[in-house]
Amino acid sequence: MTLSVLEPAAPAAEPVVTSRVSLVGRTRAGLALALAEIGVPEKERRMRVGQLWNWIYHYGVRDFSAMTTIGKGLRAALDERFTLDLPEVTAEQVSTDGTRKWLIRMASTGPRDRGAEIECVYIPEVDRGTLCVSSQVGCTLTCTFCHTGTQRLVRNLTCEEIVAQLMVARDRLGDFPNRSKPDGAFVPNDGGRFVSNIVFMGMGEPLYNFDGVRDAIDVISDNEGLSLGRRRITVSTSGVVPQIGPLGHEMGTMLAISLHAVRDELRNELVPLNKKYPIAELLEACRTYPGVSNAKRITFEYVMLKGVNDSDADARELVRLLKGIPAKINLIPFNPWPGTKYECSDWDRIERFSEIVFRAGYASPVRTPRGRDILAACGQLKSETEKLSARARLMLDQDEAAAAAAVAAE
Repeated sequence: MTLSVLEPAAPAAEPVVTSRVSLVGRTRAGLALALAEIGVPEKERRMRVGQLWNWIYHYGVRDFSAMTTIGKGLRAALDERFTLDLPEVTAEQVSTDGTRKWLIRMASTGPRDRGAEIECVYIPEVDRGTLCVSSQVGCTLTCTFCHTGTQRLVRNLTCEEIVAQLMVARDRLGDFPNRSKPDGAFVPNDGGRFVSNIVFMGMGEPLYNFDGVRDAIDVISDNEGLSLGRRRITVSTSGVVPQIGPLGHEMGTMLAISLHAVRDELRNELVPLNKKYPIAELLEACRTYPGVSNAKRITFEYVMLKGVNDSDADARELVRLLKGIPAKINLIPFNPWPGTKYECSDWDRIERFSEIVFRAGYASPVRTPRGRDILAACGQLKSETEKLSARARLMLDQDEAAAAAAVAAE
């Protein structure tokens, strides 16, 4: 498969803001509120929510007229007030390895807002399809090896905007009943769903958008709709220690830790959040993560940086640090991006590092780089939101300052 790109359309001078809002991505409670707005009696709402839920999340319908189990009068009332629109895909790139990256523009929030843009990546394998979703526009953190970290935080994504990424992917891939995959698309051939796993490893730090991520996972994992089991959902964090326990208690997903260094001095540079929550505190939170066991191991992500963190001594210290934690270690060849000062470790060095970890009893797969030709690989996600107008940027800066103050007050 060759690289293909759909160029984004030129933005309109003044975006049109519709008075109707989409119901896609809403929780059950959110759908109940929508029904209340159009006068559906309270005693009916639970049944009507169930009907909407089935049509939106199981069948993926885009038009209220397709909801044949709902009366025409209610369908008309819903259509007058709401839509089933998905966010706009302004560009799609397809890698030579089948990886797909979508630049998704969320709905406008006002007359001067073009709509926040985020990136979402689909990584197909023979037996699974993994969707890498974003939780923030930009990122709260400034990890020096990560391309996304060079874009400052604009805002958190809402529950609806997080769920919508999965809905866009399934819609584009034909991953709903009675749909067909696009010509030439590489998707799993095991007879299961094309999107079988979700990782919160896109733009942003998920645990700094805790409520939005939690509510989105509730929608995604609901077994009457999108129905992705929580063990097929992985939330990756750079180490927001106070939220790791609540993540396990309230979301029950798999946990991944972006570790990348075994000494505080180096991790302070690579992952500046370490200055607030050093390695010892982070690993203690991992040891007490709810449900952690050999059947529910924590994944430690370790990007391989040439001459920085890839020595034999680093590998042995990594093994020592993780002693007693049910874990696997993903070794990630560094994905270069324009302007970075880092290089990927040589392959023989990665293999030597992996061998030391493996002999100590830890699974240590080397993650195959995917989507490098379209900057879709790990650490490369970065949207076009920086091109917002000065007025929009000023408004977003005010939101960012408020968010930063809240983080500092923890």
